[in-house]
Amino acid sequence: MDATAIGNGALHSNGAGADTKGKPIKCKAAVAHGPGEALVMEEVEVAPPARMEVRLKVLFTSICHTDLSAWKGENELQRKFPRILGHEAAGVVESVGEGVEDLAPGDHVVPIFTGECGACTYCESSKSNLCKTYRVNPFKSTMVTDGGTRFTMIDRSSGARNPVYHFLNTSTFAEYTVIDSACAVKINPKAPLEKMSLLSCGVSTGVGAAWNTANVSKGSTVAIFGLGAIGLAVAEGARLRGASRIIGVDINPEKFSKGAYFSHVYISAVPFFTFFFL
Repeated sequence: MDATAIGNGALHSNGAGADTKGKPIKCKAAVAHGPGEALVMEEVEVAPPARMEVRLKVLFTSICHTDLSAWKGENELQRKFPRILGHEAAGVVESVGEGVEDLAPGDHVVPIFTGECGACTYCESSKSNLCKTYRVNPFKSTMVTDGGTRFTMIDRSSGARNPVYHFLNTSTFAEYTVIDSACAVKINPKAPLEKMSLLSCGVSTGVGAAWNTANVSKGSTVAIFGLGAIGLAVAEGARLRGASRIIGVDINPEKFSKGAYFSHVYISAVPFFTFFFL
């Protein structure tokens, strides 16, 4: 998604608002109104960031199966609507709230759904970063700081202001979003944002599986079952770790050429429910 203007103010070349700091911004968002209902492009009002929050201009966003699960409302706790989904994205900081010192307007960032406060037992542990405050929670629909929302839709007939709920501390299916500063990772401004978007979830999940969960070592043989975005990220993580042989397994032959191109994956056709060994 891309927006060339924010509210009634022009946009600086670095992505920061010319006169929007501390003011609500009206923009477009893909809003889910109910389980399984088609997303609707709506005008929403995005509040200024509160303390330790940042407001982002979302330039690129992608879709993940977790978004689909929440959209379908597969779990009753997920059925909080209307809601703005989305968690894989990249964008530019438009403004920051009180207390934010490590980010500034114009910074290029990737939003993440597992932030770190840096002070709790889990953040200080070398074994985990599942922060007590900001850990991933697909059922959470409000901001951590005050339990409120930063999105509002105005009913055209009654003029009533109705809250629109958040998703995974990110809500990136909007031109602008507000997230906790702990859930924004600053990146090199020269990095292509359309590619950095995937670091929010798919790539980090796959590379992390190879580096941390499997702890692939040099010379290893690695088998990957499923060559979607996460599987290909596993392949890249294994390659970077020095795996001598990477075997890709998938029931969809259309994925084979992409896998081989992406990370020199040794791929063989595997009939459905048939085990394949090399």
